[in-house]
Amino acid sequence: MQVSSSSSSVLIPSLQWRAPSHQTSFPYFPLQSANTCISSCCCAQFHHHHDRSRSSSSQVFSIYPIRLINPSTPFSSSFFSQFKARPFPSGSTARRRSKLRIVSEVFERFTERAIKAVIFSQREARALGRNMVFTQHLLLGLIAEEEQHRHLHPTSHGFLGSGITIDQAREAVQSIWHHHGQSQTASADLVPNASPGRAASATDVPFSISTKRVLEAALEYSRARAHNFIAPEHIAIGLFTADDGSAGQVLKRLGVDVNQLLAEAASRLQVELARDGREPSGGFQKTFSKKSSAKISSENTKEESVLDQFCVDLTARASEGLIDPVIGRDTEVQRIIQILCRRSKNNPILLGESGVGKTAIVEGLAISIAQADVPAFLLTKRVMSLDIALLMAGSKERGELEARVTTLLSDIQKSGNIILFIDEVHTLIDSGTVGRGNKGSGLGIANLIKPSLGRGQLQCIAATTIDEYRMHLEKDKAFVRRLQPVWINEPSQDDAVRILLGLREKYEAHHNCRYEPEAIDAAVYLAARYIADRYLPDKAIDLIDEAGSRARMEAFKRKREQQIGILSKSPDDYWQEIRTVQAMHEVVLASELKNGTAPSVDDTKEPMLDSFSSSTADNEPTVVRSDDIAAVASLWSGIPLQQLTADDRMLLVGLDEKLRKRIVGQEEAVDAISRAVKRSRVGLKDPNRPIAALLFCGPTGVGKTELTKALAACYFGSEEAMLRLT
Repeated sequence: MQVSSSSSSVLIPSLQWRAPSHQTSFPYFPLQSANTCISSCCCAQFHHHHDRSRSSSSQVFSIYPIRLINPSTPFSSSFFSQFKARPFPSGSTARRRSKLRIVSEVFERFTERAIKAVIFSQREARALGRNMVFTQHLLLGLIAEEEQHRHLHPTSHGFLGSGITIDQAREAVQSIWHHHGQSQTASADLVPNASPGRAASATDVPFSISTKRVLEAALEYSRARAHNFIAPEHIAIGLFTADDGSAGQVLKRLGVDVNQLLAEAASRLQVELARDGREPSGGFQKTFSKKSSAKISSENTKEESVLDQFCVDLTARASEGLIDPVIGRDTEVQRIIQILCRRSKNNPILLGESGVGKTAIVEGLAISIAQADVPAFLLTKRVMSLDIALLMAGSKERGELEARVTTLLSDIQKSGNIILFIDEVHTLIDSGTVGRGNKGSGLGIANLIKPSLGRGQLQCIAATTIDEYRMHLEKDKAFVRRLQPVWINEPSQDDAVRILLGLREKYEAHHNCRYEPEAIDAAVYLAARYIADRYLPDKAIDLIDEAGSRARMEAFKRKREQQIGILSKSPDDYWQEIRTVQAMHEVVLASELKNGTAPSVDDTKEPMLDSFSSSTADNEPTVVRSDDIAAVASLWSGIPLQQLTADDRMLLVGLDEKLRKRIVGQEEAVDAISRAVKRSRVGLKDPNRPIAALLFCGPTGVGKTELTKALAACYFGSEEAMLRLT
């Protein structure tokens, strides 16, 4: 587009933008209506040709990304006055375009409140005599915007609930500048003053480099949580995480804890999303053009296709509430956070038996990041779970798997905020090699990620069992030394009960049932005692899950039997019931008319309400009791249900009598065994030692083995509970 040499201006509804007098003016851009909106923030470039003696040089003017707002918006004119034509050296055009693409993506997501905060920051910078918006001004703009917004929401108290007012913040900024000198600025933020001839508008103030970093951090935080908007809370989180120290110095002077502000900002975002169904209130209605939408979609697909294809974003799932709560693992989560914040060897590996909750702990980390309950270093991180089977599937040609892994590592390095979670990490050893032992060909996935782990370009969390760790990983010393082990032990029965109580609502909603507290206790107790080949809390969770499914099936069977019973009646029986009800109704109506009291409308509605309540009673949740848990445990273990539900105290009371009926003539041995078992049951023993250590001595055939079988049958329910070592 060539620039016209005649003096002209760009006409925008309720806004007239005239180019500065010292620059070449622009032609008219006719807009069809006042509600015309440029949905995609494009960067318009104009080439300006000058005749200079014997040659002509080209100079590029760039219009910063803008969005036209409804003319009724009171601040539209002041907002757009900052987007002036600025000359760029022609040699750096490509670099400028890449930066402007980031800026355009930032501004097209801004809500109305976020734009107000940016405008207020520019006004604060101009009022304080600055020709550039620094992070302190951005902080002042956020405080001023919230103070204005507080008139509509009087429940909030100061900036993010901290009690800070705009006057206090201004005094703090002025005192800091007065203490350090008016001319002190960051060397990275120094730019020339505004060109002469440019109108000195309150919002005609550019952003410093540190402020742009803050806006990019806000965009990255919004991307990581799949938010389609940028609110003032996003900018505040970006300010606290990507600040150069200037805004933090102001907050420190005001005596405010930055971590509390971070938590409050994240909490407000969660409330906003929950209230509006993941759409911001008061934001712009984005109307992307097909061309710009296709372009953005293709760029996102190109950049994130490998990650989306082979990984699952646990942080996004946690933000959407798709992950079950993690209870009783705060110590392990804090240990992982501590390792992740290290400078080197910041890759934890979780070691524990199957079912103790290794994956749940990583999901707990994702929940903490989504709730901003982590240090500032981890706020913008995304926990991505790698599907190793999907990564290896379909790689038929040699080198295809290696190409996938290297592409995945390259995308992770470019992103810079990915924490890769690798479950069953032992499968990486020798994956991708052909052959056995040292004769196999191929690099293997573990060998491909070793250099990235060593250089700190890849940050990961691994998980495997203790046996697999000793069998596979300990042999690869170079791989193991880059990982920091975190031992995950089986929770106690009390902790398992708390975990099940925390998960109870999820399973009740799924099975349309209600678990009694006794059922939760029985699930943990029976799982710990009779299911020995698995670990808590996994086996107890499976018990209540299957018990809920069983109760749901039983309720369905009962309902179906009732329906079949109703349909099995003959028509004469139905007519007889109808006549009986009609006769009773006529008798009641006649007695009421005789007494002079007519039935009211509410009285006539009562039978209808009763029938409606009886019909809806079928949808009431089924109650799951301890007997249902015991029935499932009996099905799993093969132990009779009567044995599972029997009282241990009643077993102990008659234990010696049962043994004497089966073993005759061994009174001393029977009494010794009974006393040892009873002492153990009442707690009069060392908890770290077995119930008893008994040595039966005697010649062959006197009943040593028979006494052991009798004890297993009487106390543990079956002779199969005895283990014979030969």
